[in-house]
Amino acid sequence: MKKFNIRKVLDGLTAASSSSSANAQPGTPRENDVVQETLQSEHFQLCKTVRHGFPYQPSSMAFDPVQKILAIGTQAGALRLFGRAGVECYCQHESNAAVIQLQFLINEGALVSALADDSIHLWNLRQKIPAILHSLKFNRERITYCHLPFQSKWLYIGTERGNIHIVNVESFTLSGYVIMWNKAIELSTKTHPGPVVHISDNPMDEGKAIHSVAWHHEGKQFVCSHSDGTLTTWNVRTPAKPVQIITPHGKQPKDGKKPEPCKPILKVEYKTTRAGDPFMVLSGGLSYDTVGRRACLTVMHGKSTAVLEMDYPIVDFLTLCETPYPNDFQEPYAVVVLLEKDLVVIDLGQIGYPIFESPYPLTIHESPVTCCEYFADCPAELIPALYSVGCWQKRQGYSKKEWPISGGNWGQGTLSYPEIIITGHADGSIKFWDASALMLQVLYKLKTAKVFERARGKEEKPNTDIVDEDPFAIQTLSWCPESRMLCVAGVSAHVIVYRFSKQEITTEVVQLLEVRMQCEFSDVDSPDPGGEQTPTLPTPGASSSPQESELPTQPSTGSNSSDGPRDNIPCLQVRSSPLKQSPGYQVELVIQLVWVSGEPPQQITSLAINSSYGLVVFGNSNGLAVVDYLQKTLLFHMGTSELYSPSDPFQRQPRSPRKAKPSGAMCDSNDGSNASEDRCRSPTSGSTSPCNSDDDKKQKFIEKVKLKSRRFSKTVANDFAKMSRKISSSSEQKTDLDAKDNSFTRSRSSSVTSIDRESREAISSFYYCESFSRKTDSLVSPCLLVGTTHGSVMMVALNLPPAGDQRLQQPVGIASCGTLVKLKGGILTMSLLDATGTLLPPSFEQWYDPNASDEEKEKGRKRRPASPPSSQESQDTHFAILCSEKQAKVVALPSQTRIYKHSITETSFVLRADVVQMAGANCIACFCANGHIMTLSLPSLRPLLDVNYLPLTDMRIARTFCFSNLGQALYLTSPTEIQRITYSQETCDNLQEMLSELFTPVETPEAPNRGFFKGLFGGGAQSLDREDLFGETSAGKASRSLAQHIPGPGNMEGMKGAASGVVGDLARARIALDERGQKLGELEERTAAMMASAESFSKHAHDMMLKYKDKKWYQL
Repeated sequence: MKKFNIRKVLDGLTAASSSSSANAQPGTPRENDVVQETLQSEHFQLCKTVRHGFPYQPSSMAFDPVQKILAIGTQAGALRLFGRAGVECYCQHESNAAVIQLQFLINEGALVSALADDSIHLWNLRQKIPAILHSLKFNRERITYCHLPFQSKWLYIGTERGNIHIVNVESFTLSGYVIMWNKAIELSTKTHPGPVVHISDNPMDEGKAIHSVAWHHEGKQFVCSHSDGTLTTWNVRTPAKPVQIITPHGKQPKDGKKPEPCKPILKVEYKTTRAGDPFMVLSGGLSYDTVGRRACLTVMHGKSTAVLEMDYPIVDFLTLCETPYPNDFQEPYAVVVLLEKDLVVIDLGQIGYPIFESPYPLTIHESPVTCCEYFADCPAELIPALYSVGCWQKRQGYSKKEWPISGGNWGQGTLSYPEIIITGHADGSIKFWDASALMLQVLYKLKTAKVFERARGKEEKPNTDIVDEDPFAIQTLSWCPESRMLCVAGVSAHVIVYRFSKQEITTEVVQLLEVRMQCEFSDVDSPDPGGEQTPTLPTPGASSSPQESELPTQPSTGSNSSDGPRDNIPCLQVRSSPLKQSPGYQVELVIQLVWVSGEPPQQITSLAINSSYGLVVFGNSNGLAVVDYLQKTLLFHMGTSELYSPSDPFQRQPRSPRKAKPSGAMCDSNDGSNASEDRCRSPTSGSTSPCNSDDDKKQKFIEKVKLKSRRFSKTVANDFAKMSRKISSSSEQKTDLDAKDNSFTRSRSSSVTSIDRESREAISSFYYCESFSRKTDSLVSPCLLVGTTHGSVMMVALNLPPAGDQRLQQPVGIASCGTLVKLKGGILTMSLLDATGTLLPPSFEQWYDPNASDEEKEKGRKRRPASPPSSQESQDTHFAILCSEKQAKVVALPSQTRIYKHSITETSFVLRADVVQMAGANCIACFCANGHIMTLSLPSLRPLLDVNYLPLTDMRIARTFCFSNLGQALYLTSPTEIQRITYSQETCDNLQEMLSELFTPVETPEAPNRGFFKGLFGGGAQSLDREDLFGETSAGKASRSLAQHIPGPGNMEGMKGAASGVVGDLARARIALDERGQKLGELEERTAAMMASAESFSKHAHDMMLKYKDKKWYQL
């Protein structure tokens, strides 16, 4: 309750300070007069929800054959548990030590994990969020292997010294009984046998623990694998020498000599069947002449040997069998193969051993993720539409059987709304995922690289690339869910516009538009918006119609010879052959930035598309460009410095960019004004044109250096602090997935130094709106808000022709209206509210199929009605919400007066900020580099949430963190996994209901019938022998210094971190009651079964007595 009161006090203090700052502005209404805000601090709480994707760096695996649950441990101490589709769970060991082995307590809802720090843990899986019940930390010996026999309470712990310790899993205490290494070997042996690498029981005689690999179910034979690629079969009765020695992949010499040695066989499993030959499954063992061959799994069945190649190295494999009893025919039906970057399940029951189709989202890392966007509460028809076009992309040849890992049950959450995640990848692919109800399923995959020609060899690779590798990598994307329009920007300075269609088409010529944007050094010191300047008219930008640029690269237009600098050449070559486009997203237009006078085009830092206006706008460190994708023309482009001064409306004059002068600048104009000539110059020239006095420039330069130096001093993510989120590039180490994760951002050097590029002002954010572009406006009109990395927000007015044929024929008018406001740090997000605090999203056009008939097009083409014209000329009716890396401001329109201001952070900077809808209202959600997640109310900017969640330890987190509506957020926690979190109190309260259940009550299969004579004459030790052997009465207590017992948080305590309040308490009570009822039901069933078994045995014994009572012993 103290936390609640402190929040209330802070809310009041912030509101008071905000009101005082508002009162400083003349004519500005107070907070209570503006908007009645409903969001409070109690609406927010932060917690993790689910983790999706392949476990990063897996190290071990286990399977419960009765519950049908798979567990995977990782090198970072994580546990991932999988059941049926949609049943996933993640938990983490506190020590973060690698998981070296996992052992299920089969059908008991428990799991034992052994870690590299020599600790073992007992997990309770009977609750939705598993918790550790007991831990045992070994002090004097290193753990190397564990084994828990089926239906046994004694856990064998093998150590590096060769000893085996016994642990009682019920109390998690050490037994005094120890199998010492010197007692388990022959007395004549002079060398130490080494660490314990395998432990397993004899299936028929549980009293003998033998260091072996795979037993025959009858307990008479076992198979061992060796480092020379051989398999030896041993008979228990003749232990002197092996019965058989085979080399599965060794070449058999004809002269009877020994086969050549092969690579080590790392693991072997021997499984029997009732109706045929046994299965022998092994990994490794290939001959040494197979250099460069991928990892293989070998399946030997009878006389046939199948070698199955894997895409990645094998970590572990398990053979799934029909019975959990080791002393029965195993009847194997599948093999689960855990690879370094994939999980494969092989069907042993079909010819050719096909694999099962995985229902889990394990292909997130198929190509490294480079950008990520999250859309919660999107249109309901989107997911079925994407699934319908994506189902045709599925591979063929999978097993026809159902997925064998089928345990657990789905959650029963009441919060259900459509959620879509979009991931962009390094190979240019884009994946759409259904993320509804805490699940994740791939819907559709788009390959953007199909638009371009691919180099077949190194000699054909063009030297115009601005990145060393992955030239098709996705940099950023803009998606309109309502119209289904998609716009993506790649690292090779290209933009592709896509439309969604359910019909297949063949595009004869891909529509191409080339744009020439040149940097100017005067951008480093942008004009002071408050200073006196002579307004300069923007000059018409170069543009080309698609007819003029059907052939993307022509020798006559571009210069790429060794004699002179490259000019007018794009980084990628658009394919010239017809492009077959399947149903789904189809290319509408390709836009490419070209080289200018030997300088490569700068990567695109911001992007936005509007389906209602038919416009795409993108920007980089050279300025911005506006493209009309309906008319396929470049409307306007301008340097960042030119946006500061207002201009008159400007009409596009079509012109081919190829005819522009090579030495000209971005504004390749014929205007004779000196100001234009000074401003538009080559980046290779040493001087810059003065736009202010020398003293002003010097002072501003010093201020910017101070700002940069303050950022450089941060200990968190120094490289990232130089620029805002959207223009950051990573510098991860080049190790496996981490290296490829950001390799595409390494650009080649040019004459412009990196310091110049980072100090140059770049476009960082866009927002389409219908508002007041100037102070004197009384009616709303289409506008574009433009934010820069130096904190400036400019307004650009858009003059659209009427809809219909005129829109396709008449040009769009664009005019820069100057600076709206200035903030500290780069602009991250912008938005617009009306007078009641309601969010005014950008206008959009409802989706229609572009390949459908004209009548269907007209039915679908309905624009969302624009905001009604404002008749109150003297009163502000709109609020512009602006958030930068340092602060947030609210500006009233059309008066352009600041009414609220909030400093988000002084010592750090914001990585990601979004205006989101939450509990029927709106707020700003921010993620800072120091790990804090914050929310601010709108429009008063009151702090509602501030939690120190996750320090920025990886550039991947900074690049992929994103917020969405209804309190949802996500980020890439590793190269292969997505972590979803919520900042909504309602979602946290309902999390227990929404999460899936791992444990379900299942009857344990009946034990195999050993037969009357086997029971009478077979002998064999029973489980009572182990109790007598390992129990405290006979073995005594173990040394306290050997291992330390650490009690866990308890049976039901693990839930407390996930749910709180009355709802959580009720959920926990109900789950406890259900578990108690399940246990009572199981006890009653077991009692009845025992009574029936006893009655049957009594009747059978009585019949036997009557049969033999009158016969002599010699008559038997």
